[in-house]
Amino acid sequence: MTKDDVLMMADVLSKEKELEESVVFEAIEAALATATRKRNREDIEVRVSIDRKTGDYEAFRQWEIVDDDVDLEAPSSQMTLAAAEISYPETTHEIGGVVEEPLEAVATFGRIEAQAAKQVINQKVREAERLRIYETFKDRVSEMVQGVVKRVGHREAIVDIESVEASLPRAAWIDREALRNGDRIKSILTEVRSEARGPQLILDRRSPELVIKLFQLEVPEVGQGIIEVLGASRDPGSRAKIAVKSNDKRIDPVGACVGMRGARVQAVTNELGGNERIDIVLWDDNPAQLVINAMAPADVASIVVDEDSHSMDVAVAEDNLAQAIGRGGQNVRLASELTGWEINVMTESEAVEKQNEEASAYVGVFMDSLDIDEDFALLLVEEGFTTLEEVAYVPMEEMLQIEGLDEDVVIELRNRAKDALLTSALASEEKLEAAEPAEDLLTMDGMEKHLALVLASKGICTMEDLAEQSIDDLLDIEGMTEEKAGELIMTARKPWFEGTE
Repeated sequence: MTKDDVLMMADVLSKEKELEESVVFEAIEAALATATRKRNREDIEVRVSIDRKTGDYEAFRQWEIVDDDVDLEAPSSQMTLAAAEISYPETTHEIGGVVEEPLEAVATFGRIEAQAAKQVINQKVREAERLRIYETFKDRVSEMVQGVVKRVGHREAIVDIESVEASLPRAAWIDREALRNGDRIKSILTEVRSEARGPQLILDRRSPELVIKLFQLEVPEVGQGIIEVLGASRDPGSRAKIAVKSNDKRIDPVGACVGMRGARVQAVTNELGGNERIDIVLWDDNPAQLVINAMAPADVASIVVDEDSHSMDVAVAEDNLAQAIGRGGQNVRLASELTGWEINVMTESEAVEKQNEEASAYVGVFMDSLDIDEDFALLLVEEGFTTLEEVAYVPMEEMLQIEGLDEDVVIELRNRAKDALLTSALASEEKLEAAEPAEDLLTMDGMEKHLALVLASKGICTMEDLAEQSIDDLLDIEGMTEEKAGELIMTARKPWFEGTE
């Protein structure tokens, strides 16, 4: 290989693969080193240096310097520090360094050397190319990218993204989507891989993020930040919902996203295959109002919020129930995903029935615990009281606002509620004290006395009893986690396994 050949190869490969010339030179140096080893001894270490301007190259044999007390594992490529100082006294040496001596470089390649050199160059170029792709795209994950479908297979479509092949797996296609070679599509870049094999860029067209990015592209106000898209949910290929908010009171965010005669929303729909209906929902900081908006086109008659379970009971008219739920539960599911709340849809009559059942339960508790009549208990429930703790500790001013209650009555109610809570606490404590956990349970690794008492109150008195439980059986204990429950059960089961050894 002449110096002109070297320079020409470096120039061609760097332009063809869009790589730095230094990277190509390093690949050629590695190839020449491989060929030189094959021409001499394959177990030696060789370094080849190419002059980047002239194309001249030199070869050097290398030895790694090791400690004098170390046995040489590879004598052909290792040398002790003492030997290096004797053989090459003109230079300073240190353990871990190398010594070199000139070696005749390969000027002409035989068939074997040429094949080996070609393989090394191709491998190095591929590695450099993959590293370039990774560095280019690693910070663009979650961005929307545009490309042209290059080929379509059974498992994936290969998409050309900025002259780089990206994979769009079948599972990431929009439902009923028929991609063809030459189609120009937009996708979300979900992953950039650095593995040696396979596609590096992974795309997705099912992500709700794609809808948001498309509106940012199609609606200038969104791109400028005047309108914000605060969330999206999708049933890809069928229906989607987005929540929008305007930072300028003069601009209607829903109208801006729909566009003149629906042009903007239609452009987004076309990009998603043309069949995906998009509901644009007005964002509201009030979660209940947001859910009402998200349930459109269904009209909500009433809504009850349960913050403890993070759910809402939504009541609709009987003839509006099917629309509220949607085909296959689609409408309520998308609304739930968009708002982050669990939504229970029911008819107005079912909602009234449920409220009456809950109210009856609260009324019963108040009548029994506070020793009051049904009308009085019902009044408390109607005013929003549902627990004894609320009656006992809600500020007196709030209770005095209830019609018909004076200070004396309120004080008496609060005292009765506190007495009922104290009685309940004492009963719980007595139950714990009455429980008799066995000695093996009390002394078991990881067991605490209070926890053992709680377990005993549930009928779990021995290690054997605990060993027969499942994780779910213990999760109703206050402060218990799945991990802790699993550890306790496995500790209790240790004797089972020890007995089989």
